[in-house]
Amino acid sequence: MSGFERYLSLWIALAMAAGILLGAVAPALIEAIAAAEVARVNLVVAVLIWAMVYPMMVGVDPSSLRDVVKQPRGLAITLVVNWLIKPFTMAALGVVFFEVVFADLIDPEDAQQYIAGLILLGAAPCTAMVFVWSQLTRGDEGYTLLQVSVNDVIMVFAFAPIVAFLLGVTDIVVPWGTLVLSVVLFVALPLAAGLLTRARLGTASRIAAFRDRIKPWSMVGLIATVMILFGLQGQVILDGPMVIALIAVPIVIQSYGIFALAYAAAFVMRVPHRIAAPCALIGTSNFFELAVAVAISLFGLNSGAALATVVGVLVEVPVMLSLVAFANRTRTRFS
Repeated sequence: MSGFERYLSLWIALAMAAGILLGAVAPALIEAIAAAEVARVNLVVAVLIWAMVYPMMVGVDPSSLRDVVKQPRGLAITLVVNWLIKPFTMAALGVVFFEVVFADLIDPEDAQQYIAGLILLGAAPCTAMVFVWSQLTRGDEGYTLLQVSVNDVIMVFAFAPIVAFLLGVTDIVVPWGTLVLSVVLFVALPLAAGLLTRARLGTASRIAAFRDRIKPWSMVGLIATVMILFGLQGQVILDGPMVIALIAVPIVIQSYGIFALAYAAAFVMRVPHRIAAPCALIGTSNFFELAVAVAISLFGLNSGAALATVVGVLVEVPVMLSLVAFANRTRTRFS
């Protein structure tokens, strides 16, 4: 890792502080950024996510995708964790903490809202940010793309029924525009741009040199995204730090628990590290754009459910960076 990447946690912490400060001293700027939306996808954040994802997509070699079928175990772990385990453990943790552990600290109606927000997070596996985590762990670009693509297809059909079942309701309004636009913006278009770039560069040496030049922009995009997200939610953080801390507890436990489960399964099943690390990180990370959008559409902008999904955004980056560091330290344990 470069010196800049080695201290990425420090830059992220500074970006968090800068975002909160920016939200306090320049609220008009933050409001302008928040208003730049299409189907509840923030276009400014979309550009920054593009900066994160594009370097990874340039590394996707189409000829290597046919070799993915030789490693079905990594994909199987991802699908089992994401769709048969994660949504239900997140719902269970929400009930345990907000109906039992924190019952004396939170109003029962608010508690139900927070549980609903956690369910939305648990049912939405990551689409875009996982490419950054995969890159930081030297993951297999082609395999990561396959895992994300399969998850996206399943999400179209499974997200609403799972959320409806766990929320105990029958009429879930999924913002399909947000879902489709996010997949197109964060997966399809960057992939097309990456393949076109590879075709224009031609040789492997030129592709490698180009990736080395653009790789720093991936980290810049991550830091700028964190700063904007914290700027957008800075006032919420300052107004209710105690509530945010309580909501963060089950999210953090879920994140480390899901990673441990997937990573251990990959180790036992002898999945190579370049596949094992991304497959565990996909299950740990969340598609927060979709979770936030659904929470707002179902419960309202100022609801407890929307707040819980926003806390998921705030918690995700530092937690994921710690897991990336752990995955890199344990690389030699894998065959």
